[in-house]
Amino acid sequence: MRFIESFREGMHVSDVYLCKTKQLALTKNGKEYGSLTLQDKTGTVDAKIWELGSPGIGDFSAMDYVFLDADVTVFQNAFQLNIKRIRRADEGEYRPADYLPVTSKDIKTLQHELTQYITTIRNEPLRKLAAGFFINDAAFMKAFCFHSAAKSVHHSFVGGLLEHTVSVVKLCDYFCKQYPALNRDLLIAAAMFHDIGKTRELSAFPENDYTDEGQLIGHIIIGAQMVKERMDAMPGFPKKLGDELIHCILAHHGELEYGSPKKPALIEALALNLADNADAKLETMTEIMKGAGDNTGWLGYNRLMESNVRKTTEF
Repeated sequence: MRFIESFREGMHVSDVYLCKTKQLALTKNGKEYGSLTLQDKTGTVDAKIWELGSPGIGDFSAMDYVFLDADVTVFQNAFQLNIKRIRRADEGEYRPADYLPVTSKDIKTLQHELTQYITTIRNEPLRKLAAGFFINDAAFMKAFCFHSAAKSVHHSFVGGLLEHTVSVVKLCDYFCKQYPALNRDLLIAAAMFHDIGKTRELSAFPENDYTDEGQLIGHIIIGAQMVKERMDAMPGFPKKLGDELIHCILAHHGELEYGSPKKPALIEALALNLADNADAKLETMTEIMKGAGDNTGWLGYNRLMESNVRKTTEF
């Protein structure tokens, strides 16, 4: 199979890909064309069907596996497929495992790292709360380890939510060593819980798209509700501690315009916001550089970074 990460300008592609999205659009001249997003385990690529009425264009839908013939072009510094022929693929022409992007790290190792941090939480209510999710709830943990951390921006792969959470926990642990004012137990627990709402905000792979609950409520509120329900079921859970933990979850995007219902009012909430933002931005930049392939020049304006970006010079 020719994976998307190996695409180069001028290449001809004849293979099977997962059609994530399919839309009809109009050119400036009013001509209808098809706009697709195709995926395999190495990434996604934009694709266009300019001649919808040609004999080689078969019937298919979003989330179908499709066999296509196409040429690789470049549009706005990104690869794009110009599709000549396309049809729904038959069973046996593809392996589903080739179309799910997966973390490059070992999921069992990441899971072990996360659960080891729970043993370092000295506050008993917080330790029991964390263990209730990440050790004792097998159904939750299965979903948590399989989910992505986003639809497309960063960590948008199987195991992405787990990988992102472990990274944020590690950054928060480092902050605690540098800034003694931080309540380590509160911050580590908040780091573990900050994105658990994404297990319900996003659907499972291969779809990995927003659910109705995710669109209407969002992962921040969903996650806060999930934690609050567990706390309320624990007799004697300290109310003030619970409110502080919920605040950290609600404020972890930092700004109201970024989706946080509250701005950080606690130093732990500020530390969590910085750790979350740092990991998300650095992973986003890493994925941009990986997607650039052999291109060592300027890649053009990137809306996520809000800057023109390029790879660092290798000496």
